Amino acid sequence: MKAAPVLHALGKQPAIQQTLVHTGQHYDANMSDVFFSQLEIPSPDFNLGVGSGSHAQQTAEIMSRFEPVVLERKPDVVLVYGDVNSTVAAALVCAKLGVRVGHVEAGLRSFDWTMPEEINRVVTDRLADFLFTPSEDGDVNLEHEGIPAEKIFRVGNVMIDSLVRLLAAAMQCSKDGFPERYALVTLHRPSNVDDSETLKSILESLLEINEDLDVVFPVHPRTRQRIAKFGLKVEKLHLLEPLPYIEFLALQRRAVVVITDSGGIQEETTYLGVPCLTLRNKTERPITVNLGTNVVVGNDRVKLSSELSRIVEGKSKKGTIPPLWDGHAGERIADVLQGLQSQSDDSASDRADHTAVRSAT
Repeated sequence: MKAAPVLHALGKQPAIQQTLVHTGQHYDANMSDVFFSQLEIPSPDFNLGVGSGSHAQQTAEIMSRFEPVVLERKPDVVLVYGDVNSTVAAALVCAKLGVRVGHVEAGLRSFDWTMPEEINRVVTDRLADFLFTPSEDGDVNLEHEGIPAEKIFRVGNVMIDSLVRLLAAAMQCSKDGFPERYALVTLHRPSNVDDSETLKSILESLLEINEDLDVVFPVHPRTRQRIAKFGLKVEKLHLLEPLPYIEFLALQRRAVVVITDSGGIQEETTYLGVPCLTLRNKTERPITVNLGTNVVVGNDRVKLSSELSRIVEGKSKKGTIPPLWDGHAGERIADVLQGLQSQSDDSASDRADHTAVRSAT
């Protein structure tokens, strides 16, 4: 969802050639292949096929498999997205090889160092040459960390680009088989699903919610595995396999409330004006709380219940759409990179002219 808008925008720049690398970190067909199709992303030039593993194993494997690609293609700039292990692994490879890095979705901070994603975000931003931020808070975070202002480009939110482009298709999705009113749930973060007592407590809360408001729950493969491993009971919930982007977007748009531990969904619900309750203690997207529809409830079952009651009663907070979340972030990134290409061409021309004059004299 983040790469697609930039790929499309750069595709309109004839002076820029692209190489698309799929690390294989997300390898489930429902969470990878179908996204390429729906988002109209071309087949990757390289698929590293890394798959699962511990953070160290996955990061190291991506690095070792990505380095030969960089050495072969010799890119001027490598774009990395978000905060996953692929992001920091590619940035490390490029930094070692002296290749410039552009970080899309730079500057986000939860200030929670127990989150692996926070480590990935901070390290990537320290290594990046071009930091493309989605909102003002990202700029402020980077400036506080000593990042020079000339490296920071506030471009808006590329996730919203994909949402805007595909919202019409989502509105055409059938409602058949789904309740008229429901809470939509996503759950996948290790801090929520890897500990049996934490996961049990969350599921018990969802079962309580389900007594008054149907719970629709597309289950992440990691979460489904943990539910089975811990022997937890979830039969009363409306469980689904992971959904393609457009179908999930349709469910978000129609939901009474979304309950999630995902970062991107906090942004999407803010744009859609759908109430969001985030099952985390902190968020790296505070703009979704300050301006949007998001409320961070952590693992506080009392707060979850009280906020849900407010929403069901029609008393949810009314958010606004943050500046530059307008569907054109990818184009702004392409414009920055096109400007760099033009500068490079001008510099090459100047060097050639200088050499010619020097030779003549």
